[in-house]
Amino acid sequence: MNYYKVKFTITPYSQQNAEILVALLADMQFDSFEDFNQGIFAYIPEQFYDSHGITTLINEEIFLGIGIDFQAELIENQNWNTKWESNFEPVCVENLCRIRAPFHGTESGFALEITIEPKMSFGTGHHQTTWLMVRELFNLEVRGKAILDMGCGTGVLGIVAEKLGAAHVVAIDNDQWAFDNAQENTLTNGCSRIDTLLGDASLLKGKYFDIILANINLNTLVNDMPIYNNSLSEKGILIVSGILKSDVNQLNPVAESIRLKPFVQRHRDDWALVGYEKI
Repeated sequence: MNYYKVKFTITPYSQQNAEILVALLADMQFDSFEDFNQGIFAYIPEQFYDSHGITTLINEEIFLGIGIDFQAELIENQNWNTKWESNFEPVCVENLCRIRAPFHGTESGFALEITIEPKMSFGTGHHQTTWLMVRELFNLEVRGKAILDMGCGTGVLGIVAEKLGAAHVVAIDNDQWAFDNAQENTLTNGCSRIDTLLGDASLLKGKYFDIILANINLNTLVNDMPIYNNSLSEKGILIVSGILKSDVNQLNPVAESIRLKPFVQRHRDDWALVGYEKI
């Protein structure tokens, strides 16, 4: 699979403007992001690239008074993997979990150490929302539970869940590259209780979970939250991220309409995590 690398230059630059842009690009199938001092690099599978859609997005009212220019280049797999690996640094979630690549050495002092092959999958732990999700797993009673990692990317959340004692994990992603990478990472980490599936929320029919993890984007969460709710066991928990703090007010009414009660909200920079309990 080939990817487009799109350079977005933001004038005037601010972290808040960059994070708003990232959140909106995620809704357009962009799945990996890098910062630079004047904006962001965003990566999208070749088949999803839409220059007209990008032009429409950067001219929306939310960016009034902000100049955003973009330049796109096509990157073939081999070149992209080399670049991604060269920029990959270990991620430390406090002293609880260290996420490293196979070419990094081990390091003591962490409750868990996870190995992730840094390919073209969102969810290595570098993004604030993945960090929030990994951290929240250590606050939950995971041992012995059935867990769903929806939109699993590299599979890091499901891997952490198994290491924390989950009885069974289902990891689902609709991207072939992510599916393959998640399977590879599951084997690398010696996990035996994770089933990785290629597809979307339609695969959940007839499946039930104690905890559902969904680190996706606002539009998908709004659309699929009723499906997640139907797959939650009694008093099950839904943990969501991939959203900005400003998005929570759009998500909570949807949750409450299907009897999901918010019980926790956490932030990292301008990004948010929200936990809901089925009542």
